[in-house]
Parts: sequence; structure tokens; C-alpha cells
Amino acid sequence: MADVTVVTGAGAIGQAIARRVSPGRHVLLADLRRQQADEAAKLLQLAGYETTAVTVDVSDRRSVQALVQTATRLGDVKALIQAAGVSPSQAPVETILKVDLYGTAVLLEEFGKVIAPGGSGIVISSQSGYRMPALTAEQDAQLATAPAEDLLNLPFVREVGDTLHAYQMSKRGNSLRVRGEALRWGERGARINAISPGIIITPLAHDELNGERADFYRDMLSKMPAGRAGTPDEVAALAALIMGPEGGYITGSDLLMDGGATASFFHGPKAGS
Repeated sequence: MADVTVVTGAGAIGQAIARRVSPGRHVLLADLRRQQADEAAKLLQLAGYETTAVTVDVSDRRSVQALVQTATRLGDVKALIQAAGVSPSQAPVETILKVDLYGTAVLLEEFGKVIAPGGSGIVISSQSGYRMPALTAEQDAQLATAPAEDLLNLPFVREVGDTLHAYQMSKRGNSLRVRGEALRWGERGARINAISPGIIITPLAHDELNGERADFYRDMLSKMPAGRAGTPDEVAALAALIMGPEGGYITGSDLLMDGGATASFFHGPKAGS
């Protein structure tokens, strides 16, 4: 049996990371849209990887448990790449919270039960989580450690009223969740971390840069120190470092990777605009 890399959310970033961390492994690609999982599997097969494509709904624990069963039948799960999610322009508040906040917590809980010794996981969060005002220490702790089934019923989560706030809350939760889960994953000799990217050029980003909020995103790009968007391969390079042996002392951490957009937002000449 081969070692296994599991990818949830088979888009550009998930694929790029899988290519960097999975030589010699079986790559299990899971997405809500089977066609996207199949297309990603074919691309990786052509690049020399052994692959399997399946459907998963990360907001459904039973669906995630079925994914875990499929992964463990293939071999030892050495890596989890959680890149599934929806943006503020794609879904209503309830769906964003169920997929991005609850779904990520469920994935880390369930794969934390089977991750192999020496394994590692990465959650793709977002710079957006850094833009929300600070929560209390108690609220941070609840996002980090509350059972997944309790997350959507936390009073301050139930108060979320718009899609942007829902997305920011979810991504703040993702960044904190790896901190809470690092203890359980560590008991199995494994590590879990997150990356919070800024604008990364993917098909979704192309839609955003040409959609109703195009001016907002283009203004962000013009103000940030990097002066450009990032690429999936740049996210993958950082993920490979964190997930590999050179990142062996990194766990329970979230790394902001946004070309300086957050620095510009808070400390630029028109901070917060």
C-alpha cells in the first residue's frame, strides 16, 4: 500500500501543493464537483502521479468520514491539503459558515484520527481573516477548540450578518483551528498548519478581478508592497516547506502570505479604506 496525500478542493492551489508534496504517493482528490476532481486527477496522472477522484461535501460529517475510509483503504494518510471553500460572492452566510468554518473543523477532527506518524496537513485560509476586528481571548479559544458541532451555535458566530463577515469569521476560525488541533495531531506524531494567502491567480480570482468588485481588488493590488497577485505555485512552495522535513518544527501556526496587502490595509496611507 502506498502513502496517501488527500486533497479536498481540487482547484489550482490544491493541485499545485499536491504536485510538490506527493512524489511516490497516491493522490486522492476530493471535490464537491466530481468533474473538477476528475479533471485534476487526469492532470496529475499525466504528470506521473497515481490518483483517485471522489466526491466530498466537507460540510457533511458522514461524507468526510466516507472520504477518510477511502483514503485509509488506499494506504497510510501522510498529508491532508484542505483547499475546499466558498467565497463571499459565491454563497449565502449559512453556506459559507457551514463549509469554510464547520467543514474545515470536521476535516481536521476526522483526519486527525488517522493521520500517519510523520504526516502533516495544511489548511488554505485567507488574508481576509486578518481584517476582522479582534475577538476576545475566550472567543479565540472557542474557535480553536470547541467541538465542530458547537461552532455554528456560538453566540458571536450566530450574530454574523453578511457574507463578508461570515467569510472573515470562517477564515479567522481556520487560522485558530490549527492551533487547537496541533495538540491532537501531535499525539499521533503529525503536524497541522495553515496558510492565509492574499489574491492568488486562480479561475475564481479571474472572476473576482472582472466582476462586480473588480475595482476593490485592483485597488488592493495597486496598494500592496508586492504590487501584484500571487500564483498557486508560490503557495505550493511555502506549503512544501511547511509540510516537509525542513518545516518539522512548525505546527499549530498560520502563515500570512499576501504580498503585504494586510500591512497596507492597516498601516498604509489610506489604512482600512
